[in-house]
Amino acid sequence: MKPVKVGLLGLGTVGTGVVRIVEGNQEDLSSQVGSPILIERIAVKNTEKPRDIEVDPSKITDDPWAVIRDPEIDVIVEVMGGIAGTKEYILEALERGKHIVTANKDLMALHGSEILAKAQEKQCDVFYEASVAGGIPIIRTLIEGFSSDKIMKIMGIVNGTTNYILSKMSQEGASYLDALQEAQELGYAESDPTSDVEGLDAARKMAILGTLGFRTNVELSDVSVSGISGVSKEDIAFAKRLGYEMKLLGIAERQDEEFSISVQPTMIRTNHPIASVNGVFNAVYVYGEAVGETMFYGAGAGAMPTATSIVADLVAVIKNLKLGVNGLKQIVPYKQKKLKSDEDIYYKNFLLLHVDDKAGVLAKITQVFAEYDVSLDSVVQQANTNNPDAEIIIVTHNASKASMNKVLRHLEQLNVIHRIKSHYRVEG
Repeated sequence: MKPVKVGLLGLGTVGTGVVRIVEGNQEDLSSQVGSPILIERIAVKNTEKPRDIEVDPSKITDDPWAVIRDPEIDVIVEVMGGIAGTKEYILEALERGKHIVTANKDLMALHGSEILAKAQEKQCDVFYEASVAGGIPIIRTLIEGFSSDKIMKIMGIVNGTTNYILSKMSQEGASYLDALQEAQELGYAESDPTSDVEGLDAARKMAILGTLGFRTNVELSDVSVSGISGVSKEDIAFAKRLGYEMKLLGIAERQDEEFSISVQPTMIRTNHPIASVNGVFNAVYVYGEAVGETMFYGAGAGAMPTATSIVADLVAVIKNLKLGVNGLKQIVPYKQKKLKSDEDIYYKNFLLLHVDDKAGVLAKITQVFAEYDVSLDSVVQQANTNNPDAEIIIVTHNASKASMNKVLRHLEQLNVIHRIKSHYRVEG
């Protein structure tokens, strides 16, 4: 049988994993698709760099365009990362009728609609399972598994670095900085961890999941983002006392045809399945109107889990190629985008206030909540052993984001409140 020839852009840890799987599982893969799969050309930055895998030197080039423009190449697998130049490579490959498999979440979050439109025009496949949650097949599940259902909510831990940090803080009482340093030493966090800890990486993934789940064009700017750098071990201790775990959650919710998407540190009930997901693992919880609640759990990063998703996409492309149905399974957003206003976004809130330790303070504070029609689920006041202030812990019932913003602004003006120490969303 005529082999399917693949061009690989990038030969880092993930690219090396792709080569290992394709070459090591050739018999199984060939039996699935009906022909051999050959990695024909590989583009790298430095052709002289030592590699962890032996590759025929004649296949390696430092010119990505040589791979893109090779008429023998059927499929381009992109694992080089980046946005600007990479986008041009992919669009040119599509223009030439080549199918795309990519792990590039940044590119798909920012330019996915343009790329998918070009793919539809050229009747090409663009698959990007590995761009979200590593080895968890969540994208294919949203496209195919839930094709007959209406997704109402997607909630997940989609960044392993922040989950590792919060797990260390919760399980061992580590400080944020100590947990971050350990994550960096283990290679889970970059030397500049901003994208992870400030929620930007998770926001890009949630934009992709929201687009697929709600069938509308979710842009990165539509995602409300807050990171974990302000989370203290005291916050986590308070959460545990109240029966919650702290997680950086991406939450996409739809009501009627309006939706909201956020990434923020969230206190979630310890009996919720996501609360027990620790370390660098990811989990995505999906609520379907018909199917109800489902959860997908697994390794969210790493060379081999990510490479596994990439090769699964490669197999899917080749199967479509054999059937002559390439380009027919794309989810191109077709619904008008309707974002919820702050008046329509509801959730519970946790607040930790440092206040004057004297009579009448609590009454003044609860009056503010009543003024903006925010009801309280629980209120706890206690002395603070570290300073003369008292601490008041408040958990609200569901309240609109708009009302809570008014409450927070009013509380900041009260002279009996010295500091709004913490404010988090509460789930469950």
